Amino acid sequence: MSSLIEMRQISKLYPNGVLANDRVDFSVERGEIHALVGENGAGKTTLMKILYGMEAPTEGEIWLRGQRVHIRSPIDAIRRGIGMVHQNFMLIPSFTVAQNIVLGREPLDRGLVNYTEALRITEQLSKEYGLKVEADATIDSIPVGMRQRVEILKALHWGAEILILDEPTAVLTPQETRELFTAIRKLTERGKTVIFITHKLREVKEISDRVTVMRNGRVMGTLKTAEASETQIARMMVGREVFMVVDKPPVQRGGVVLQVRDLTHIAETGHVRLRNISFNVYAGEILGVAGVEGNGQTELVEVLAGLRPATFGTAMVDGQSLLNHTPRKVRELGVSHIPEDRLTYGVALDANVAENTVVDRYYRPPFTRNGFLSVGFIMEFGNGLIRQFSIMAPDASVPVRALSGGNMQKVVVAREFSSQPRLLIAAQPTRGIDVGATEFVHQQLIQKRSEGCAILLVSADLNEVMSLSDRIVVMYNGAIVGVFPDAQKVTEEELGAYMLGLKKQDPAEMEAYL
Repeated sequence: MSSLIEMRQISKLYPNGVLANDRVDFSVERGEIHALVGENGAGKTTLMKILYGMEAPTEGEIWLRGQRVHIRSPIDAIRRGIGMVHQNFMLIPSFTVAQNIVLGREPLDRGLVNYTEALRITEQLSKEYGLKVEADATIDSIPVGMRQRVEILKALHWGAEILILDEPTAVLTPQETRELFTAIRKLTERGKTVIFITHKLREVKEISDRVTVMRNGRVMGTLKTAEASETQIARMMVGREVFMVVDKPPVQRGGVVLQVRDLTHIAETGHVRLRNISFNVYAGEILGVAGVEGNGQTELVEVLAGLRPATFGTAMVDGQSLLNHTPRKVRELGVSHIPEDRLTYGVALDANVAENTVVDRYYRPPFTRNGFLSVGFIMEFGNGLIRQFSIMAPDASVPVRALSGGNMQKVVVAREFSSQPRLLIAAQPTRGIDVGATEFVHQQLIQKRSEGCAILLVSADLNEVMSLSDRIVVMYNGAIVGVFPDAQKVTEEELGAYMLGLKKQDPAEMEAYL
């Protein structure tokens, strides 16, 4: 009996010479949850874009339900019962949930959209598949987790029998992830088939029946999930042993380095993004900031890094005011910043590695002498960081644009760590990078902590926050709603309740631990 989906000898060669898929064989059985994993650049997203009709293969065949097919566009894929929920949702913010779900297949009454029927369809789908939504709420008023459920219901309304979910838990709390997994299992019980793209190996073990591992555009193997360990899967992804647990020595906390009091930021639109934020970060500790994205974490980081103005409040580094300065002045106060968006704020793509490593210090000796750049010294410095931080580049003259995402991040980490900061602000330091690069960044953060650096870690990856942090604060709606003085003694479920706004600590209780 043939598989539901068979992709045979799929190759994708782009005009720039990049071979994204190299003779890939991939099959999926009807009614299974099949995880597809691999490092960034492994080729898994390209493979799924080919299945969904967003890319055309250079070579190879696709067989669906025992017949060879040519999927020429997403519309063609949808007609064949294939739906895809992208990591970046494709919804209209001002439309209601019901309007988004029926968009393109609206129920009509005398040539006009029957909104009452759209609400009924939405509520029926929601009940049938266990995906709770508020049919009459606008997309911009609902939480991220519900928006994802809307995307799934939209695909189901279009008749999807095969669902491709791209990093579906990236922005979800543990509670929302658990609800999503329950819904996915219910989908397969009703005959649907799910392809689950993720980098979270624990979730692979929890949700999937089989897992296919890709590396460098090729399939390394397909395993029954129950018979594979996280360590084995990681080794197949990276090609070497990967240490899944962060080795963190006991904290040796020193004095206060960063002191923030009543920090408030009101955006130009008049919306309050930060509400009276207060906390300390001490030398030799990592303070983690947890929260669903969009609850003020980005604004907090950017205000402290000099990228946004503060409206009220104070922030001091070693007793010196940090607020409303230029980014250069902030750095001169001993602050380093790993930005959440490395392509916008982290690297200059067309500059070479060496230039990127000194962009924050090129104007000072020994990088400049007598008003002229010391080009030879800058190149030597860059080559030294390539060796120290294991950056995969032949030398420091290579443009950053030519590097992989993980190696771009290593360039940012190398620059920020080599400035010997008193305070390191690390925002989403492992976003979009592979298992091997993530392991490296985690090791470097722990090393910096051991050297006495104060670290403010902001991450949407709750597992990352919990494994690296000494203390954790939770942000919700621009405010700190919970403080946990020992990161080892709090559970994901408890943090998740605060992240969703279901729980909030008394301000007096929090103040004792800030």
